[in-house]
Amino acid sequence: MSSIQFIKHADLDQQKWNDCITQSSNGLIYAYAWYLDAMTAGQWDALVLNNYEAVMPLTWNKKYGVYYLYQPFFCASLGIFSKQIMTKELLRNFLHTLPQRFKYIDIYLNQQNLFSVNGFPFTERINYVLKLHESYESISNKYRTNLKRNIKKAEESKLIVRDDIALRDILSLAKETMQRVSPITNEQVARFEHVFSFARQQGSAETIGIYSQRNELLASAAFLHSHNRWYYILVGNHPNGKTLGASHYLIDRFIHKHASTNDLLDFEGSDIRNLAFFYSSYGATEEKYPALRMNRLPKLLRWLKD
Repeated sequence: MSSIQFIKHADLDQQKWNDCITQSSNGLIYAYAWYLDAMTAGQWDALVLNNYEAVMPLTWNKKYGVYYLYQPFFCASLGIFSKQIMTKELLRNFLHTLPQRFKYIDIYLNQQNLFSVNGFPFTERINYVLKLHESYESISNKYRTNLKRNIKKAEESKLIVRDDIALRDILSLAKETMQRVSPITNEQVARFEHVFSFARQQGSAETIGIYSQRNELLASAAFLHSHNRWYYILVGNHPNGKTLGASHYLIDRFIHKHASTNDLLDFEGSDIRNLAFFYSSYGATEEKYPALRMNRLPKLLRWLKD
């Protein structure tokens, strides 16, 4: 008989947990225990099916004495991960087992969790992914004309490509951009540095930078890898690179390096129209996933979140 149990973080078997994520067809790097430990400072519990056949991380926080589920920084989607085929019934069983102690829920599930379940108001979010199995020539032939024009501009400007640049250089550019979109704290930055360092030791991380002839860093990015998926997870762009096509060139060079592999490039978004157009210019296609927001607070407290 199938049984889903709520297990506190301290009681989880992290080896079995990580094995489940590795063996899941919908596994994502964000769901590994080491990743969650870093990005939540250990504030996550879980729902576990039988002997770790399927799992759901519950990333929580507490405010005004109220426990709630939230989406941690640098975790684009989580949800249910399963060694078996993901079904609507499995999703429903997990959702109905969510502890009542979590009075507010605002989380993103993964693309294989995209089913409708009565009583759980999902909204669709959009990610973009690009399969890299074709040759670079085949992939680049499908680029939009405007993208090809920007890449040519970068080449004519003799921009320089460098692999394995220092993460701190990317962060210094990225923090300026992120502060305008979604404020990031020094603690969140430090957590990501820890994650990146661990991934790099495992050979699952890369960095790339595009420089001007004057050695000015114009575009940069850090990528993480798992489950045949490269995550375009941290981006730092300098305003001076915008007119030179530096950011367009960076992704093109990454594609050139990883073309003809079984991997795909995960752009981690976006619902933002301009970014969606930018990513789709490379031939990236939509990958939809569900967001779940539920307010189970007592009526007198609902104004805190509504």
